[in-house]
Amino acid sequence: QVQLVESGGGSVQAGGSLRLSCAASRYSYARYCMGWFRQAPGKERGGVARIDNADSTTYADSVNGRFTIAQDNAHRTLYLQMNTLKPEDTAMYYCAATRTYYRTGWCPSRRDDYNYWGQGTQVTVSS
Repeated sequence: QVQLVESGGGSVQAGGSLRLSCAASRYSYARYCMGWFRQAPGKERGGVARIDNADSTTYADSVNGRFTIAQDNAHRTLYLQMNTLKPEDTAMYYCAATRTYYRTGWCPSRRDDYNYWGQGTQVTVSS
């Protein structure tokens, strides 16, 4: 069974930074897609950032310029560097991966297209 485990969440003040990590077991990101999603109380789970098998990245408008998604050389760990955090960034952050191989340079944005999910890590940003 593929397992994704997030870590790195916590509580920070506005303007601070956090680095989230997602470790994958029995899985390689080399030919598949990985992404970060988040869900705040009362809100739908939405995409934050994703990276394709050509290392191209895509960000939600709300985090573009502040967050950076990356993966290690072995394609076994996914990262999300979050800078200049805002209170509206407060949410549970989830790491997700696809089971389907997509053509080079493209990954889906719909959450239903991601098959494997971690348990989430909480990020709380205080004013």
